[in-house]
Amino acid sequence: MYTPNLEQLSAAIELSAMRAQGAGGQNVNKVSSAIHLRFNIKQAPIPEYVKQKLLSVKDKRITQDGILIIKAQNHRTQEMNKQDALDRLTEILIDAGKLQKARRATKPTRSSQRKRVDSKVKSGKTKALRRKVDY
Repeated sequence: MYTPNLEQLSAAIELSAMRAQGAGGQNVNKVSSAIHLRFNIKQAPIPEYVKQKLLSVKDKRITQDGILIIKAQNHRTQEMNKQDALDRLTEILIDAGKLQKARRATKPTRSSQRKRVDSKVKSGKTKALRRKVDY
């Protein structure tokens, strides 16, 4: 499992402030409180398997160039939106860093095999009754 360190990733993170969308009165037109976070996956110092998983995932936030874009505008202050964006980035990286457990192949039990064959025999008998009758 991978846990990201934001201080090490700071070279691959680009933050920019912009005006938030939606309702908010006069404040929304004057103050740039929304944060636009751009994270370059290809240049980030993260493990290769995390990069591959992020780039292979179908996510509209990831561009063709391998840049993850997060827009945070839920809060009224720029600092809270910045923290929200960084938290969301951390969450995405942790999810991508989770290793999937290897699937262990198992044999079907004898009773399940017997049930399967019995149901096939039963359906075969039902279909035999639908055939033309020979005299």
